[in-house]
Amino acid sequence: MPCLNLSTNVSLDGVDTSSILSEASKTVAKVIGKPEAYVMIVLKGSIPISFGGTEQPAAYGELVSIGGLNPDVNKKLSAAIATILETKLSISKSRFFLKFYDTKAHQSQDYAQCLHALHQH
Repeated sequence: MPCLNLSTNVSLDGVDTSSILSEASKTVAKVIGKPEAYVMIVLKGSIPISFGGTEQPAAYGELVSIGGLNPDVNKKLSAAIATILETKLSISKSRFFLKFYDTKAHQSQDYAQCLHALHQH
């Protein structure tokens, strides 16, 4: 179950967040090769972020998945998400960082929290 957490210092006021969530969800499912029904996207805006010593628009992401990740997939995913952020939020691709956690390789607390959130319903 892939879970993508995105944080940006850009305000999401007046932004069509649904289109960002929808595109990110489809992209993650397609690139990783998992059904979109299992993909979770979390988008947080107005988060204080400094990157390279400035507070220009920037974003940080963490993607947790059980398998399906490898250097090629990670590269494609990073590029695709960067394009969405650049198009929708005017965040330069050079000011976006995406960290990958493959929970097969090592158990991650973030994954447990993501799953925990899903099972609250």
